[in-house]
Amino acid sequence: MSQGRAAARDAAKPQDQGWAWMVLLAAVLLQGLTLGFPSCIGVFFTDLQHEFQASNSETSWFPSIMVAVLYGGGPLCSILVKRFGCRFAVMLGGLLSGVGMVSSSFCKSISQLYLTAGLITGLGSCFSFQAGVTVLGYYFVRWRTLANAMASTGVSLGFTLWPLLSQYLLDEMGWRNTFLIFGGILLNCCVCGAIMRPVQLASGSPLQSPKPSEEPGKRAEGAQLSNGASSAHSELQQQTRRTACFQMLQKYLAFDIFCQNKGYQIYTIGVTWMMMGFALPHVYLVPYAIQSGVEERRAALLISIIGFINIFIRPLTGLLSGHRVFTGRRIYLFSLAVLLCGLSNFICVISAEFSVLIIYCVILSIAMSGIGALAFQVLMDVVEMDRFSSALGLFTILESITLLIGPPLTGLLVDITRDFHYVFYNSSFFLISAALFMVLSFCTLEKKNKLKEASKVPLDNPSRYQYNEMPTEPQSESQSPPAVMYITSI
Repeated sequence: MSQGRAAARDAAKPQDQGWAWMVLLAAVLLQGLTLGFPSCIGVFFTDLQHEFQASNSETSWFPSIMVAVLYGGGPLCSILVKRFGCRFAVMLGGLLSGVGMVSSSFCKSISQLYLTAGLITGLGSCFSFQAGVTVLGYYFVRWRTLANAMASTGVSLGFTLWPLLSQYLLDEMGWRNTFLIFGGILLNCCVCGAIMRPVQLASGSPLQSPKPSEEPGKRAEGAQLSNGASSAHSELQQQTRRTACFQMLQKYLAFDIFCQNKGYQIYTIGVTWMMMGFALPHVYLVPYAIQSGVEERRAALLISIIGFINIFIRPLTGLLSGHRVFTGRRIYLFSLAVLLCGLSNFICVISAEFSVLIIYCVILSIAMSGIGALAFQVLMDVVEMDRFSSALGLFTILESITLLIGPPLTGLLVDITRDFHYVFYNSSFFLISAALFMVLSFCTLEKKNKLKEASKVPLDNPSRYQYNEMPTEPQSESQSPPAVMYITSI
């Protein structure tokens, strides 16, 4: 009898055991298929330029749109997850990604590529990746931190394998057939989504699929509709819609936190500015190496080196940053990684020999590992966890804007000057200035906080004005995981 009750209890609580580890494996594959995929676009840069007779700026819009939608579609994905569940969102994303790349193989102009590979594939990757991360919150409670860390290794694996596969297929069958094959590969996101079956409560209702009737905006509308069709009622109904819309924006885009929390404000501005230069080496490193006389296969290998080193350095960086010595100081460790990333770009300016570019990739990968491991941990430090999801929504949307415009603007500069060195000058400028801005701003903020504490000036809500480290302990098993959390990886 007791064994039967225990079995029923295990079936009702699949967290941290059994099928949860299959879901984790699917999440690893998803991150490799989605976040790792844009790393291979630089391999096709030169061929696409020749095919469509496009400039550097025009060609760079294609990866920029893809990455911007991948990062900025978080709020839309979270609404989709809340309404239909994680499994549906992942499978829809896989379908969109596959269709986008298959359609790209038939494109007749670079502008059509913006729509198919940029918008459709980017949006599909966003749905698959972010819903795949969200479902880990349902399947893991005790081992949630470990699960997310293991899942992030998929990004590094994708960075390593996608460029090598891309160069091989490009040499063998051209970019159109390669994109067609990529469409089939990305459809495997649907298989990963099928593995992510909804978690069942003891009552049998899925955790991640709230009923539409539970939405407050719809309940309010229903109540208003029952009162009659008078003109006063119509105005009230419009006001209710505006209120519901404002509540949704407040939930998914934390403008109030941005205005009130100085730490979040500084960090968001700094990272948004940083993203203007962060993606430039990923887009232009391979074309730069090829133009400098490096063989195409060896040029593609450079991106794979960055991904391979990330596999080992990123987890180590995460463990190091978790040490109590860095408690309250992770923002400075993050800024140091951004500064190193910016300074490393000067290596490319000095020489474009393959051996020198390998040294550059090693240093860049170490710096990138620090940025990727710390970016969202620092955000958790400056924002209360109960508002983290909405704070992350605004954070990723602002990121996506600069990710969108950074490569094309730099490409325009390269078109004017005919000098690829400006790619790395630009990247260094944005990264170094962002690092200095964050360090100096947080130092100033801490000094102001110390002066306020020394003078004992009462504050209504100190957390609004100071950089504090917020508790980031995982929820207890009795608590349900957050309904929606759209997480990106840098």
